[in-house]
Amino acid sequence: MRGLGFLLAVMLAATARAESKPHVVLFLADDLGVLDCGPYGGKDVPTPNMDRLAKDGLTFRKAFVSSPSCAPSRAALLTGLDPMRNGAMLNHARPKASLKKWPAYFREQGYEVAAIGKVAHYAQVTEYGFDRASHFKYHEDDCIAEAVKFLEGRKSDKPLCLLVGTNWPHVPWPKESAIVVGKLPPTMVDTSETRSARARYLAAVANADRDLGLVRAAATKKLGENVFFAFTSDHGSQFPFGKWNLTDAGVRTPLIVSWPGRVKPGTATDAMVGWIDLLPTLLAATGAEPPKDLSGRSFLDVLLGKTDRHRDKVFLTHSADGQMNRYPIRGVRTADWKYIRNLDPSAEHHTHVDKGNAGADGRAYWDSWVAKAKTDPAAAAIVTRYHTRPAEELYDVANDPHERTNLAADPKQADRLKALRADLDAWMAANGDRGLATERELPNPNAKPKPKD
Repeated sequence: MRGLGFLLAVMLAATARAESKPHVVLFLADDLGVLDCGPYGGKDVPTPNMDRLAKDGLTFRKAFVSSPSCAPSRAALLTGLDPMRNGAMLNHARPKASLKKWPAYFREQGYEVAAIGKVAHYAQVTEYGFDRASHFKYHEDDCIAEAVKFLEGRKSDKPLCLLVGTNWPHVPWPKESAIVVGKLPPTMVDTSETRSARARYLAAVANADRDLGLVRAAATKKLGENVFFAFTSDHGSQFPFGKWNLTDAGVRTPLIVSWPGRVKPGTATDAMVGWIDLLPTLLAATGAEPPKDLSGRSFLDVLLGKTDRHRDKVFLTHSADGQMNRYPIRGVRTADWKYIRNLDPSAEHHTHVDKGNAGADGRAYWDSWVAKAKTDPAAAAIVTRYHTRPAEELYDVANDPHERTNLAADPKQADRLKALRADLDAWMAANGDRGLATERELPNPNAKPKPKD
């Protein structure tokens, strides 16, 4: 009997420990521009669920992804490693099979780990080791209904780590939109085609906000109060100077976290964090000791209000996906400045925006920019700036948030340029990144395997 009592005590203690661990729900949007979100000043489309989450939690004003395309960004999130270290620098690439990934860390802490929707790069999610992974196909938009169904029907006593990825506002955008577009960003050419495309994109932003609300409501109802809930996006929107670029429109991301009783509601922070920091942060929130060999570092103390500082700089990289969007870039962002190095400035910059299909989600509005550029000098300057990049760019992002005035040649900024250049050199060297030499050695993730002899 004594042995039975001891076993019961051990079981009760284990249950108590499990109950003390927070459930984790991470909601991922796809191609969402941070400035189009209500908590970040977006005004053209209501985002009531983002607003509600911000009211209940902590809004990070300076959160950044590692790379402005889907696969590298998500691989960095799910490994806690910079793209050069995890092996997924190119879009459509996958991280090294030998690496320990997100699900393994949380299973060690007793969690059930599930992914529903676009969490990794589509079907790659099945290679990460989740207990459950589903609805990961391109725009498999019933993923949200499935996530709600999963939560409502869940019976497990284990703490849950659930990652849900909506496909919105990734293209194709809704065909119709009643949204009236206000003032366009200064990086856009004002044409009727641009306004139509932006209206449809904003309708997709509304879809992402709706999906966020559905998942959060289901999680709150089923999992109770002890839920660490985070909302973010893999990179910026698919417009020129956004996705596939190291501008803030490409790499700055919304990040809002609620955790009742732990995170102070209705607060915001300028602490600089990166997506590589989310894995160690969430591990620390579960009581685990994050591995010290990750690129990311826990910002749990920021969440708990113990500090308002984390990083003094984040490092950024973009390569390509096969032969598309091929324009290698590296960069470093501090609180107020951005340094960008274009590794092949002699090449023209192209992306899906100007080389994609000619349909409504392809070149339709881009072609209107090219047409207007023939008679409008301002439009011509934007088109030229899109295609032609200098070797180095330096921006005072605090006063020039759209990064339009390159100060790299300004003698007053020579010392700053030199320091940021050295910071980027050191980071690249530490990651084994030899710039163009590394780019040329990257395998094409879209290449078809050669037939065997």
